[in-house]
Amino acid sequence: MNIISWNVNGIRAIVKKDFFESIQNLNPDILCLQETKAQDDEVEKALSQLNSYYNHFNSAEKKGYSGTALLSKKKPITIINDMEVPEHDLEGRIQCAEYPEFYLVNVYVPNSGQQLERLQYRKKWDSDFLAYLKNLEKNKPVIVCGDFNVAHTSIDLKNDKANYNKTAGYTQIEIDGMDNFVNSGFVDSYRYLHPDEVAYTYWSYRFKARERNTGWRIDYFLVSSKLVDNIKSVNIFSDVYGSDHCPIGLEIEV
Repeated sequence: MNIISWNVNGIRAIVKKDFFESIQNLNPDILCLQETKAQDDEVEKALSQLNSYYNHFNSAEKKGYSGTALLSKKKPITIINDMEVPEHDLEGRIQCAEYPEFYLVNVYVPNSGQQLERLQYRKKWDSDFLAYLKNLEKNKPVIVCGDFNVAHTSIDLKNDKANYNKTAGYTQIEIDGMDNFVNSGFVDSYRYLHPDEVAYTYWSYRFKARERNTGWRIDYFLVSSKLVDNIKSVNIFSDVYGSDHCPIGLEIEV
């Protein structure tokens, strides 16, 4: 099974670029998109060319903000939005698709903000999201993918010392949050297969960051430890453009 995750930074904008050609080349069985920045009907219209997939959307109450979409060639048993924690469930950040062998969770984790004004909220969000995942895992293994908005270790961003505890995505609180996911049995699949590889999934639009490869690895596939031996490959498609993030892919035998 080939699963692709991509923060598209606005679905209506990216479909005007080479998005459909990129998806055709990547050929996912399941496609998880984050930051669609549109309401359900607008996302459905934008993605109408992908008519070989079952489509599911979760939009934020606030228009033009956040939002996720999950497209699957195989119809999920069920698909449920959000984690049923009211303070977290207004921004369209979670979709959970159940398949016979596993749960797939598509997530767009909140950004802590330029002035770190949402950092304490983010700490609560990470804790509640981990509890949500562990509850799912009681029934069957979990694959969770998306934009986690954190570089886990110094290898995962270009300028680690300059950003540490100053920039959203690389504070100790956020790093601790990712530590908690890993320590509870979720495996960072890319790092598992590529322990020393320097690779990024996000580059700011400013300062020619992508041209200079001044990036961050903040998009992940975390998998329940039970599934680790099923992983065939994990890829970062840094040559695919259209967003300030690039797609990532997991090939797994299930």
